[in-house]
Amino acid sequence: MSQSSDLIQSAQRTIQLEVEAVQGLLPHIDADFVRACEMILASKGRVVVVGMGKSGHIGNKIAATLASTGTPAFFVHPAEASHGDMGMITRDDVILALSNSGSTNEIVTLLPLIKRLGIQLISLTGNPLSPLAKAAEVNLNVHVEHEACPLNLAPTSSTTAALVMGDALAVALLEARGFTAEDFAFSHPGGALGRRLLLKVENVMHAGQELPQVQRGTLLKDALMEMTRKGLGMTVILEADGKLAGIFTDGDLRRTLDRSIDIRSATIDQVMTAHGKTARPEMLAAEALKIMEDHRINALVVVDEDDRPVGAFNLSDLLRAGVM
Repeated sequence: MSQSSDLIQSAQRTIQLEVEAVQGLLPHIDADFVRACEMILASKGRVVVVGMGKSGHIGNKIAATLASTGTPAFFVHPAEASHGDMGMITRDDVILALSNSGSTNEIVTLLPLIKRLGIQLISLTGNPLSPLAKAAEVNLNVHVEHEACPLNLAPTSSTTAALVMGDALAVALLEARGFTAEDFAFSHPGGALGRRLLLKVENVMHAGQELPQVQRGTLLKDALMEMTRKGLGMTVILEADGKLAGIFTDGDLRRTLDRSIDIRSATIDQVMTAHGKTARPEMLAAEALKIMEDHRINALVVVDEDDRPVGAFNLSDLLRAGVM
């Protein structure tokens, strides 16, 4: 029991110290932060993030976050930069160098070359008086009083502070660029968000011969046969001119049976839902899902600009497409 208590206290102390480290960043969001953002926004190239050890791991994440939120960026290992990878960096780029001490040898070694090439440098350090900070056009101060490590040695609070500062930079740039959810989706086409934001109704609907449809006046029993053949749990009802008259679904059938209507002699006109909710082919599938959720319906008819049915889909289609 005592050991459990010690473990909990240790974890809580770590979290508290890291919370304090993050809160300590607020006074450092100042004119230097604004200048760093302006340098990146004005750049014609990319943000090249460099860092060694734990700072390198944080730098990798910062580069990935920047790249996925509208700021082209990539990570270069500073030791590899000294052995050929410096060729990946152009004069149009901006370098974001991470080093808590600000005196990491592998990064300091690169400074003369960075200066000679005229590449703009932003440092992210815990020591504003360090060689790296002094060499940079702008230094983002991520100084922390104490590491969460009880020995004050293992990078813990300092790496958390650097990560949060990187997130602050990425989000500020995102908002300055007017980066949208659709832009984000283009950076994540394989993810769930990408599917939700890029997939359109025309990509999931059943069209042509797969679309269940009958004319007004069709006997209900014949409409049910059309529903069975097409397997969508619904059918579209057409006016004589081909425009949408209504829709009949499995739910409508259950309600029809409750009304004791003779399904052998009734016509579809007697039991259909007149017109009903519709979608357009170019509409995002996520928008169509919202319509279905708001109105508690399981299927939608897709119509063209003349209100003529061109397709239909149901919740199962959206589920298979990964939209929900």
